[in-house]
Amino acid sequence: MLLLLPAVVFAVLYVVSRVRDARRLRNGVFLVAALGCLLVAGVLEVAATGPAQQSAVLLGVVFVGLLVVVLALFLLGNGVTMLRSEGRSLGNLLSLLAGVAILLVPVAAAVLVFGPDVVELPGPVGVVLVALGVLLVFVAGYAAATFAAFGLYSLVYSRYRHTRTPATVVVLGSGLIRGEVPPLLRSRLDKALSVYRSVPGTVARPLLVPSGGQGSDEPRAEGDAMAEYLLAQGADPADVRPETASTSTRENLLLSREVQRAAGRDGSTLVVTNDYHVLRAALLARSIGSDAQVVGSPTAAYYVPSAFLREYIAIMVEHRRLNAAAVLMLAGLVGLAVVWSLLPI
Repeated sequence: MLLLLPAVVFAVLYVVSRVRDARRLRNGVFLVAALGCLLVAGVLEVAATGPAQQSAVLLGVVFVGLLVVVLALFLLGNGVTMLRSEGRSLGNLLSLLAGVAILLVPVAAAVLVFGPDVVELPGPVGVVLVALGVLLVFVAGYAAATFAAFGLYSLVYSRYRHTRTPATVVVLGSGLIRGEVPPLLRSRLDKALSVYRSVPGTVARPLLVPSGGQGSDEPRAEGDAMAEYLLAQGADPADVRPETASTSTRENLLLSREVQRAAGRDGSTLVVTNDYHVLRAALLARSIGSDAQVVGSPTAAYYVPSAFLREYIAIMVEHRRLNAAAVLMLAGLVGLAVVWSLLPI
């Protein structure tokens, strides 16, 4: 039960950090660490009660392994669906690549760790191969842990319910199809409209800022097409101010804030995007000093795995120095173990 103590510590850290600011990725790290410690403590406690319980734990481990295989097969199938439905692109290949990685990485690590005969191989080659296998396991574990923190907290944060009437609702663009609003973007606009219409008649309705510039493959700016949709759905023209110059989520947030200020709508801001994008949008809002909270709209089920993977990769890239330092630390530990094993002691 010793692991219950760190579980409680991580749970307290999660609650405190979440209360201070829900828009922190470390909240997800604390949450996953707390749940992980609690799970390991529970498994060890059950395994210590007798042989039958140990057999049950072993069956549980086998079941988890089967679930991982099922997950990999699901991602492979989803990757094929994405290619058929959304076309060929690197982003649409992500779930397919993830499925392949989940199947191949454990095999590659096992071959490196258990395959070479250290005695028969020349010099330190066998030790280096084993070290590479161990490093591969460590890096894969780090990727799995960080994705778990990101994915779980994304789901938690996407359930955020705004309690204040926002002065401005910013709708993030996501691309047009032949100059028209596609279903993915329409879900964001419909969510913004539901917030807009939920405001009592005695209170000033929020400013709607559809945000998005014109891409190289688009005949007009996303903000203009989004504004047209909002007006067609009954929004008051006085409450719709499109932002049409942004080319990224960060620029969406920065330029929309300028639109809000120019319109004289001081007060809280609510950002609307799809549910898979809420956490990254919230992190970006915090990084630019905005107090905006973010809510999500529904996304087609087949699109979610690739979308989450894209968001995860984007966040890892944005925190590349921290992630590089973590990987280098793991490599350093493995390197020290290699040097120690080769010392003539």
